[in-house]
Amino acid sequence: MSRPPVNPAQSASGPDGKDGSHVQGSPASDGSHGMRRPNGITVISVVVLLEALALLSAAAWYAFELLTGAPVLTFWGAVFTLGLLLAFSAWLFAVGHFLFRGYRWTRAAALVAQLFVLTIGFPTMTGGLVWQGLAMIVPALAAIIFLFQKDVVAFASRTGGTSGAL
Repeated sequence: MSRPPVNPAQSASGPDGKDGSHVQGSPASDGSHGMRRPNGITVISVVVLLEALALLSAAAWYAFELLTGAPVLTFWGAVFTLGLLLAFSAWLFAVGHFLFRGYRWTRAAALVAQLFVLTIGFPTMTGGLVWQGLAMIVPALAAIIFLFQKDVVAFASRTGGTSGAL
């Protein structure tokens, strides 16, 4: 489901631009063709950004343990793990930011991230750490439910730069 392209060179037909087209600089424009941002987008973005912060704090803790001499099997394997934690954290920050702005590719990325969280949350909960598991499972399920709402799908359908090259 995609929208027809908008030509920014065309002016709005009405004197105040109220023909339903996107008018740059109008108070209703939030980056997605003048649509109002659904609450589901905000919830999903907050969940993804909190997951990014959790990964960043895990990376900081891991780096602290690595620097203070915690025993590791291989040093370069530990450095690689730290790099993965930092890269995934940066990826989640980007997903949260661009999802909030309404880009289409972020819906799939957010869904994959939530599925990863569920694969960690369920064994955590069934392994005896119930509250920690629920802290992972509940926000992930909420984000997945919001990802498939019609208004979220309609809002997050931007494909890229809407302005012309020339």
